[in-house]
Amino acid sequence: MAENAYIVAATRTPGGKKNGSLSKWHPADIGAAVLDELVNITGVDPKDIDDVIFGCVDQVGAQSGNVARNAVLASSLPESVPGTTIDRQCGSSQQALHFATQAVMSGTQDIVIAGGVEVMSIVPIGASVTDGMNAGHGFPFNAEGIEKRYPGVFFSQFTGAELVANKWNLSREDLDQFAFESHLKAAAAANAGFFNKEILPLQGRNDNGNDSMIIADEGIRFNASVEALSGLKTVIEGGVITAGNASQITDGASAIMVCNDAGLKKLKADPRAKIKTITVVGDDPVFMLTGPIPASKLALKKADLSIDDMDIYEVNEAFAPVPLAWAIELGADKSKLNVNGGAIALGHPLGSTGTKLMTTMLHELERRNGKYALQAICEGGGTANATIIERL
Repeated sequence: MAENAYIVAATRTPGGKKNGSLSKWHPADIGAAVLDELVNITGVDPKDIDDVIFGCVDQVGAQSGNVARNAVLASSLPESVPGTTIDRQCGSSQQALHFATQAVMSGTQDIVIAGGVEVMSIVPIGASVTDGMNAGHGFPFNAEGIEKRYPGVFFSQFTGAELVANKWNLSREDLDQFAFESHLKAAAAANAGFFNKEILPLQGRNDNGNDSMIIADEGIRFNASVEALSGLKTVIEGGVITAGNASQITDGASAIMVCNDAGLKKLKADPRAKIKTITVVGDDPVFMLTGPIPASKLALKKADLSIDDMDIYEVNEAFAPVPLAWAIELGADKSKLNVNGGAIALGHPLGSTGTKLMTTMLHELERRNGKYALQAICEGGGTANATIIERL
């Protein structure tokens, strides 16, 4: 019989704007900061941590050479704690959480930290692709088998976002209104102090020598307006996607400690939630961003729950059409969707986003005294993870 998998602690850094206050943090150092914070929260003996699994999308430059292990070496954890880095695109740290869950449920490990890091100011989005092309290694989708299977297709998340908007009849006005509401909700949550318990304050580091403590997400536009959003240029002529209704480039790290019943006995912290269900699916790689729909449906089926049983849900706002199409297909109550704003306002630090969203979702579920919550993320290549947690 499988073991239980519990979340005992979760933390995240503030979301730093591109070239903002966190832009000079080394990825391993900012990853180390969230590792050390989990040790502080739980009182765990660091040598009892069996593994660290980090998501990271662009694993080149400062993020190469297994950034999870490098974060361990930059932290207070002993050398005996291993680390590994994985890439499931935007869902990388959600997949890290799934791998950690599987490890403790199997009983082969008792305490595992799952997390992720992406300092996009230092390692720009797509750096791993351009690095390979510059070295003459070609484009990832140039494989003969892929070109034969999808003749003439240029795989692009921007194309996918336009296709999703068109299929679900989502207008530019729909997307801009959703983006505006993301900023509105994020601003309200920040002003009410909802993020205070989950954010690990950090010393600012940027070109201006900023050394003040950063305690809040930098991407929230407190003066956002539909008028300003509607004035932005679309990515493609005649399209509906703009920089304003898509996620922000963001620096940050996040981490969650997962354990089984044997692991709980080694900790000084009580379990906060049980991981009820984990799923991962493949979906149309041309539409690319629709995977959260089948992933969520499968998660609900496996948990023997309905969308109405969920108190809240987080669906990553890579582009506004993604959560909007998801809500239509799941018959979801949009008042429960990304209730404190999402990546459009709070940012999308790629490999860190999965455990960042889970940290926020856990804290909000506790604040509401809710029972169940669901999280789903679309991913490059047309895959998606979904997770259901139960508050304890």
